Amino acid sequence: MIEKLDYQSAGLISGLEVHQQLLTAHKLFCRCPAGLYTHTHDGEVLRHMRPTLSELGEYDGTALMEFKTRKEIIYLLNHLNVCTYEMDDTPPFLVNQEAIDVAIELCLAMGMDIIDEVHIARKQYLDGSIPTGFQRTAIVGMNGGLPFKGRRLSVTHLSIEEDSCREVSDKGHRIVWRTDRLGMPLTETVTGPDLRTPEEVRDAITLCGLVARSTGRVRTGLGASRQDVNVSVAGGSRVEIKGVPKAGYAVKLVHNEGVRQVNLLRFREELHRRGMREPADIRTSAVDVSEIFQGVDLGFMQRALRGGGRIFAVKLEGGLGLAQFPTQPDTTFLDELSGRIRVIACLDEAPIVLSGLHMPEFPARHRVLDRVRRKLRLGENDDYFIVFGPEADCRTAAEEIRLRFVDALKGVPQETRQAMVGGFTTFERILPGPDRMYPDTDSPPTRITPERVEAARARMKPTPWERFHQFGAWRVPAETTEFLIRRGGVAIVDAVVQHTGVDGLVAAVEIGQRAKALQRRGIPMERLGASEWVQIFDLLTGGQISREAIPALATHMATHPGSDAVAAMSALGFGLQPREAWSRQLAGLSMEDYRIDLGDSDGKRLRFLAGRAMKDLLGKAPARDVADYLRNRLTQEAAR
Repeated sequence: MIEKLDYQSAGLISGLEVHQQLLTAHKLFCRCPAGLYTHTHDGEVLRHMRPTLSELGEYDGTALMEFKTRKEIIYLLNHLNVCTYEMDDTPPFLVNQEAIDVAIELCLAMGMDIIDEVHIARKQYLDGSIPTGFQRTAIVGMNGGLPFKGRRLSVTHLSIEEDSCREVSDKGHRIVWRTDRLGMPLTETVTGPDLRTPEEVRDAITLCGLVARSTGRVRTGLGASRQDVNVSVAGGSRVEIKGVPKAGYAVKLVHNEGVRQVNLLRFREELHRRGMREPADIRTSAVDVSEIFQGVDLGFMQRALRGGGRIFAVKLEGGLGLAQFPTQPDTTFLDELSGRIRVIACLDEAPIVLSGLHMPEFPARHRVLDRVRRKLRLGENDDYFIVFGPEADCRTAAEEIRLRFVDALKGVPQETRQAMVGGFTTFERILPGPDRMYPDTDSPPTRITPERVEAARARMKPTPWERFHQFGAWRVPAETTEFLIRRGGVAIVDAVVQHTGVDGLVAAVEIGQRAKALQRRGIPMERLGASEWVQIFDLLTGGQISREAIPALATHMATHPGSDAVAAMSALGFGLQPREAWSRQLAGLSMEDYRIDLGDSDGKRLRFLAGRAMKDLLGKAPARDVADYLRNRLTQEAAR
């Protein structure tokens, strides 16, 4: 088992497909509101999907795979956010021009060539996530790039497309979707295969996200941005890890996929060593063994039989021990079979598939398994697999076992894999090919004029690298700058600095670090916009409050909507006092009361006393002045 990986020696390469929802009022091809999520529904629609021929008369392999699942697809509809367009009962409206404008701004930020005419195409999706069976999509820009770790990360193209449904449940042959997200505009940014380590993938996802957030015209929050990561190693194939929700998750996912591909290439060598080189060399046979397992005390088998299902044994000639060949850490080739069977045969009750070498314990185990071996006429080097459920699904599962071993002869099959908790992946579908794309004759092209591009350029906000340069000159920590870009805080800092003249470092730290800490404590800091922060910093630069009072003022304003900074200052009893006034208040502070063991450091003692003093004087005196006062007091007492 290979778990550690030298990425350079393995030839690991990776690229991204970053999907970002756009902040528009309406959906992409109708006038339903975008971003209105609901948890109830007014009606349901039942659909079954079937594949159609491409323009060249070919069927897409993914579409055929989805058709084999024989899924019953249910859509939950709420009249507040769907119309007849989403259900394919009405032709599309003209494409949302606001969304195209946002896409143009993103293209310009990445230095891309803007397409002269935006042409809508259809991309087949038969998994049920889109009721029409296809997604409308269009390329807006091409041939761009991003500054990345001292080099250029290429961006091949940016598309605008409609979002899919949200999955509610997927059990057996029935899948349920909620349609509130369906049709929302999003962009897909595709990078070149320029990333060489899992950490680079993580950092590239972060960079792409910062570029989108810098426009101020994209949605934020859970699910608003999703990444697909393409991974391959030398001798392997492109595998797409679908739906990576956070940049940090990519590190383990990419590493484990690299490990998986290296191990699958070793698995191919093992198959070749056993004389399995061509599809005809993979010989399987399926036998109904339900009668043999009729009285076996295994709950999953008995449930299958009671439900009218069957139990099948699938013999693999010369396959002894192959199912136990390691792939990802803590997983084996049996998990590869399990993933295929779960998705395509719709057998989803654990353990899904069992290997003859590792059957669970049950009474009369040896006698039962001997009967299975005799019925299969198992040879010395053969292995078998057990599947259970509806008979038609068991037969599909038996065929998928054969097909997965056939794919293994090539090493790494091209497929889309679902990101799982713990950094592992499982089979989702065969990787789509070009046969699923064809023109959308319902939608006219949109011409992009030079004037429109220049208008978009004039609206552009500074890019992340420009912000890092600007904030770096203010000595703002990089992580604070990144947080401000991600949360839309850079525009607030700009407004505060421009209108109050406060030092940029002070504004960035208070809005980026202090406010972040308050947010983590449950304070709704998102309620404070640029105008509220300008009011707070006006009091600071006007000499009415100390800097230390800012978090308390911000907290009061966030928890008392409608309260301005002056009212908050009054309610909290803040307001800078003359030195004579607050020093009189501190005169009663007994140094003797705090002669506790703080070590030999005078600095520790001073910080302790200053903390006690500022608790009483918050908003009435600057911390620096209070520290100077206490330092003098300590010096005088030491002299006595």
